[in-house]
Amino acid sequence: MTESFADQPWLSMTIFAPLVGALWIMLSRLIAKKDDNGAIVGRDLEQIENNARWVALAVSIGTFFVSLGVYALFDPSQGGFQLVEEVAWIGGGVSYKLGVDGISILFVLLTTFITPICILASWDAIKTRVADYMIAFLVMETLMIGVFCALDLFLFYIFFEGGLIPMFLLIGVWGSKGTKTFAGFTMPSRVYAAVKFFLYTLIGSLLLLIAMAWMYAEAGTTDIPTLQQYGFSADAQKWLWLAFFASFAVKMPMWPVHTWLPDAHVQAPTAGSVILAAILLKMGGYGFVRFSLPMFPLASADFAPLIYALSIVAIIYTSLVALAQEDMKKLIAYASVAHMGFVTMGIFTATEQGVEGALFQMLSHGFISGALFLCVGVVYDRMHTREIAAYGGLVHRMPLYAFLFLFFTLGNVGLPGTSGFVGEILAMIGAFKVNSWIAFFAAFGVILSAAYSLRLFRQVMYGELTKEALTAIPDVDRRELFSLGALMVFALYLGFNPGPALAVFSPSVDILLNNYHAALAAGAR
Repeated sequence: MTESFADQPWLSMTIFAPLVGALWIMLSRLIAKKDDNGAIVGRDLEQIENNARWVALAVSIGTFFVSLGVYALFDPSQGGFQLVEEVAWIGGGVSYKLGVDGISILFVLLTTFITPICILASWDAIKTRVADYMIAFLVMETLMIGVFCALDLFLFYIFFEGGLIPMFLLIGVWGSKGTKTFAGFTMPSRVYAAVKFFLYTLIGSLLLLIAMAWMYAEAGTTDIPTLQQYGFSADAQKWLWLAFFASFAVKMPMWPVHTWLPDAHVQAPTAGSVILAAILLKMGGYGFVRFSLPMFPLASADFAPLIYALSIVAIIYTSLVALAQEDMKKLIAYASVAHMGFVTMGIFTATEQGVEGALFQMLSHGFISGALFLCVGVVYDRMHTREIAAYGGLVHRMPLYAFLFLFFTLGNVGLPGTSGFVGEILAMIGAFKVNSWIAFFAAFGVILSAAYSLRLFRQVMYGELTKEALTAIPDVDRRELFSLGALMVFALYLGFNPGPALAVFSPSVDILLNNYHAALAAGAR
């Protein structure tokens, strides 16, 4: 690679490529012929919607290839930030600064890989306002990639909070039908879920914004690498840690601020559930690793027992709740909360195995949980119900679907040979180093995950095919097979060969933990 080639703004191109596609779709709508009421009608509308699908798919695939170029330029043996771009922005030390390290680069790739799959999953499922839907999805991709690349506090906040808007629209506009009565008001269920999602995440993030403003006033900079070395006082760290925790805990989500997630998953369109599980939930864990541990090490150590307690409750309690679910999406949503418990537990062990296991678990969960929501979408598109009781004996009509569903079910359980095993076992090893009881209760959660996952598979797939509506249900088509097959390949690859991913994480995690333990030692003196 020539130096001039490597010096190009690759991260900016990756971030804003989807936005170009969104603008293209918007422009095509503006120049289309309209009736007297300003509405696009007839064949023009059909053509625009079909073009919107192809533009969104082409741009999202192109963005994935650009991100592969970023990875090709990235040196995994180096632990610091690379491909750094910085431009003076607002002034007073606030800048447009981007960069990636071993902690963030694979999440950029995960985002750009999952998005085209979500576009494919929406191909036939979304039938109204298709162009608007594709615009919202592409804008959200830009914002998600930006979260993992931002190296300025306020730039991070803009990307972090900006993602609320397109997700709010995806749930509220294209979500499921039905009504919900709340506080005497009857509203569409999808609107209730969208508002609940928005309010939960927004309220927590307001505390995050206040904390960021205080940090800027104290340190005189919003540069994230500089703030990681700043050294806030012990008292300040506790308050700042709590403010950041309020936002990241909701985003994960951690128990007991997880109640927005099942509603959001149930009401969201299939692709919305996939992107929510695969990417948006990871932003909370990423925030803990990027901000809480390096910037507030003393507070992180003090509050670690609280995190362990909440994580264990999440792992066990939400697994028990998942066992009682009769809606497939709700079951997988509660399973996601349980799996995120392993992530928070691993991060705050502040051990190499724990932190790397948490990062690996987030990466693996993106493939496996996203695939499970796709599996639910396959039968929902055919039968228009997610109730477990509505199915049974599908293996007789959908053998290929049953095989794929079984694989991802076993991955969700953490079967050795799948990526789900690697993250969980590393997180538990890290927990065992801190306290064997934490690891014991986490292992009990793994047993419960087998119970609810295999129960779901048995009730949907096995038994006699007695329901008349299922007698003509078709197996997966080529589009669905490609999407699920791609996710299966990566879940298998990471399960049998986790070394390359761990090698990317390791140098940056080593720097993080060395600084963390040095700060603890300095604070103890």
